[in-house]
Amino acid sequence: MTIFLEDKQRAFAELREIKANLAARGWFPATSGNLSVRVGGFDPEAFTFAITSSGRDKSVQTPEDFLLVNEQGKPTEATSLKPSAETLIHSEIYRLTGAGAIFHVHTIFNNLVSELYWERKSIPVEGVELIKAFNIWDEEANIEIPILPNYAEIPRIAELVEGAIVPRIPGVVLRKHGIYAWGANAFEAKRHLEAFEFLFEYVYRSHLLKKGV
Repeated sequence: MTIFLEDKQRAFAELREIKANLAARGWFPATSGNLSVRVGGFDPEAFTFAITSSGRDKSVQTPEDFLLVNEQGKPTEATSLKPSAETLIHSEIYRLTGAGAIFHVHTIFNNLVSELYWERKSIPVEGVELIKAFNIWDEEANIEIPILPNYAEIPRIAELVEGAIVPRIPGVVLRKHGIYAWGANAFEAKRHLEAFEFLFEYVYRSHLLKKGV
């Protein structure tokens, strides 16, 4: 697949802006998290995406923050940079959903609710207005956000992604780890991520209120 320089630069610029925005919220503690944007066509079998480099401080901007990888998570250009360790999870989500962007962050609330509802294997959200951010317009809508185990071996997680994806829910949570949120483009993926994080906080605080804490 031919990737033009302007496409690469556009993707990197988009990721740079998103990275700065989310870092300012404290959503990348200790170099955690990763971001990616699809570059070029939407072939589910052969595609390229730009992704954050492994181990970088996402609160600063450098020329080595991003690189291009193929559908197998391998760099498409000669580089000393390493893609995020979780690149294979991005690859699976792109392959299965046709998404244009995927954002992964670690926050206190997404970790807490993933553990709170681990036995259920999904996080229930009932009747909250921000569910509409996922284009779900049912009155008093109820949704279940899937939770996957956080194995040390990334391929073990990646092979579970297909069974976890719910078509109308653009996200999957890893237990005590973080959320992967996606969308047709970076704008939509960011909207979905913000909605998930609001809902996670709502669910956890609601749980505390019911417990009388």
